[in-house]
Amino acid sequence: MSATARFRSIHAHGFVRVGAGTPLATVGDVAANAAGVVALAKQADAEGVDLLVLPELALSSYAIDDLHLQDAQLDRVESELGAIVAASQRLRPVLLVGAALRRNGRLYNTAVVVSRGHILGVVPKSYLPNYREYYEKRWFAPGHGLTGLDMTLCGQPVPFGPDLIFAAADLAGFIFHVEICEDYWAPLPPSTAGAMAGALILCNLSASNIIIGKARERALLAQSQSMRAIAAYCYSASGPGESTTDLAWDGQAMIHEAGVMLAESGRFGMDPELIAADVDIGRLRLERMRMGTFNDCAAANGHPETRFRTIGFKHEPHGADVGLRRPVARFPFVPADPRELDADCYEGFNIQVEGLVKRFQSTGGRAMVIGISGGLDSTHALIVAAKACDRLGLPRSTIRGYTLPGFATGEETKANAWALMRALGVTAEEIDIRPAARQMLADMGHPFAGGEPVYDVTFENVQAGLRTDYLFRLANHHGGFVVGTGDLSELALGWCTYGVGDHMSHYGVNAGVPKTLIQYLIRWCVTTDQFDAETDRVLTAILGTEISPELVPADATGAIQSTESKIGPYELNDFFLHHVARLGLKPSKVAFLAWHAWKDAEGGLWPAGFPAELRNSYDLATIRRWLESFLFRFFTISQYKRSAVPNAPKVSGAGALSPRGDWRAPSDGNAKVWLDELAAALDGVEG
Repeated sequence: MSATARFRSIHAHGFVRVGAGTPLATVGDVAANAAGVVALAKQADAEGVDLLVLPELALSSYAIDDLHLQDAQLDRVESELGAIVAASQRLRPVLLVGAALRRNGRLYNTAVVVSRGHILGVVPKSYLPNYREYYEKRWFAPGHGLTGLDMTLCGQPVPFGPDLIFAAADLAGFIFHVEICEDYWAPLPPSTAGAMAGALILCNLSASNIIIGKARERALLAQSQSMRAIAAYCYSASGPGESTTDLAWDGQAMIHEAGVMLAESGRFGMDPELIAADVDIGRLRLERMRMGTFNDCAAANGHPETRFRTIGFKHEPHGADVGLRRPVARFPFVPADPRELDADCYEGFNIQVEGLVKRFQSTGGRAMVIGISGGLDSTHALIVAAKACDRLGLPRSTIRGYTLPGFATGEETKANAWALMRALGVTAEEIDIRPAARQMLADMGHPFAGGEPVYDVTFENVQAGLRTDYLFRLANHHGGFVVGTGDLSELALGWCTYGVGDHMSHYGVNAGVPKTLIQYLIRWCVTTDQFDAETDRVLTAILGTEISPELVPADATGAIQSTESKIGPYELNDFFLHHVARLGLKPSKVAFLAWHAWKDAEGGLWPAGFPAELRNSYDLATIRRWLESFLFRFFTISQYKRSAVPNAPKVSGAGALSPRGDWRAPSDGNAKVWLDELAAALDGVEG
C-alpha cells in the first residue's frame, strides 16, 4: 500500500465506520425481512461500513404478538438467518441481526452477531418490558444472568449470553458490546458493564414504538450513555411496516460518540435507510486512559472484564480511502451552531469576569492596570475588566489603561486603543516607551542605537520588557494590579516574552481562551449589547485589524509585522492545540483530521457570521508545515514559559496550560517523538 493510500485510510488513524440500518419491516414475513437485511448489508459493504446494527427482531418482525410462539414462524427465522450468514461471506460488515431464537425450551429475544459466514455469538435481551403496551414476558425469557453458555445455531456451536464482547484481532480498538432496546432504559444498562469490560462501541437493536416525545428520550439516553461510558453508541429502531394494530413506528437511528451525535436518520420514511459515521476509537481509548474515574468505577464494580467472554474475530479491514464520515470542526473552540456558540460565549465571558471579580476583591487593591495596544487580546481583557467593574459596582475609572507606543506602533491600532478607552470611560494615559528603549539599547551597545536598522529579538524584547516594567510599576504606584492580556494560543506556541510582555501579569484573564474564541467573544459582546453603541463600533473596527505584535517597523512596501506569517495561522494552530493537548492524538492523525476539515473551503460548516472572504483552505503540505512548527514550539521551546504562568481561570475545553491545571510537562522536553511520527506517516504522501 502506498504512503498516500495508507494516510487516507480511516483504519490507519483509529476510526471504525459504524452503520445503523432501518429496513422496511413487515408483519411477520420472514423472507422479506431477511431480504431487506441482506440488501442493507450489501449497501453498507459498498459504503465501507465495518459494523452494521439492525433493529430488534428484524427477522421475525416485532409487533406480531403470539405469532412469536409459532413453530413455523420460528423455523423460518432460523432458516432465513442461515441465508443471511451465507450471504455475509462476501460482505465486509459485521452484522447485528435481531431474531427470536429457541434455546433449552425457552424463547429469547436476541441479537445475532454475524461476520464473514460465521456466527460469532448470540446476545439475549436482559430486561423485558411488561408494562403499558409491552407484553414481552408473555413470549420471551430474560437473558440476565445467563453466563458462560452456548447454543447450536445454523449448524454452528456459538457462544450465548449477555456476557459477550466482540473484538477484532486485526483492527485495534474495534471492540463492541450489544444490548437490546429496553436494556438501556434500565437504571444500570448492560452496556455500562460492557464498556467497563473494554467495549468502545455500544450497540442497541431496538423496536421501540413511537409516541410524542419518545424520540427525544431515546436521543437523551444514547447521548448520555455514550458520554458516561466514554464510548460510541449506535442505536437502530424499527420503522414503517411493523403492525399498527395498536402502535406506530418511526425508524429512528442514531450514532453518538462521547456525548456528541455524529449521525441520525430521518423518521417515518417509506424507504429503507442506512446511516453511517466513523467513530474515533483511538480518541475514546485515550480519554478512558486520561480519566481515572472510569477505571476506578470498573474496580469498584468488581472489574467487569473478569465476567465477560471476549469473542475474537478476523475482520480483514480494507484499508481503502473511503473518505471520512464524521463532522470535523474547523474551529474546535467555536461551535458552528449559533445557539451553542451563543451559550459558549456567554459562559466564557462570564467565567473571565467572575475570575477577575474574585481576584480584585481578594487583593483589596484600588486599580486594575492594563496595557492597551488596540489588538484583540488587550481589547478583550479591557472589556472583561469593564464588566467586572460594573458587577462590583465600581466606576470604570478604576481601570487604568495605558497605551505604550514603541518603534512600530501603528496609528490605526493606537487610535483604536484610545477610542476604546474613551468609549468605556476608563482612566486613560499614554507613555511613549521609545526614549527608554533607545537608552537601554544604547547602554547595551545594540546596533539600532547607532542608526542601523537591526530588528532582532533583542530589539523586540526591549520594547516588550519595558511595557511590562511600566505596567508593574504603575500598579505599585496606583495601588492596583496588572491584568494580563496573553491568550491560550500564545502560551501554546510560546509567543510571549518570558517574564514580561504577554507572559507575565498579576492575573491573566485571557490565559484560558484561544485566539479563535477571543474574536467571537468580542463579537458576542457586540451582538448582545454588553456595552454601548460607540464601544460596539470600536470593537468592530478592532476585529478587522491584522494580528501583529507591532515591534518591528513596516518594510519598504509598508507591510507591517505579521504574527501569523511567522508562527502560522491561528485557525490551524488552535486546531492543532485542541487535538494534541486536549485529546492527545498522534500528529499524523491530527494532520489527517486537519486535511479533512480545511482542504475545501466550500465544504462543511463555518461558524455563524464568519466572513466569506476569510474562509481559507489549506493543502496537506501547508498543514504539515505549520503542524511541524506547532509541535516544535509546543513541545521543545515553550514549556518553560508555561511552567511559570500567573493565575488565570480555566475557560475552554482544551484546559489551561498551567502546571496547576490540565497540562504538566518537563520544561526541557523535546518534540522528536512527535516530529518523527509525523514524518514517518507523511513522507511520500501526495495531496
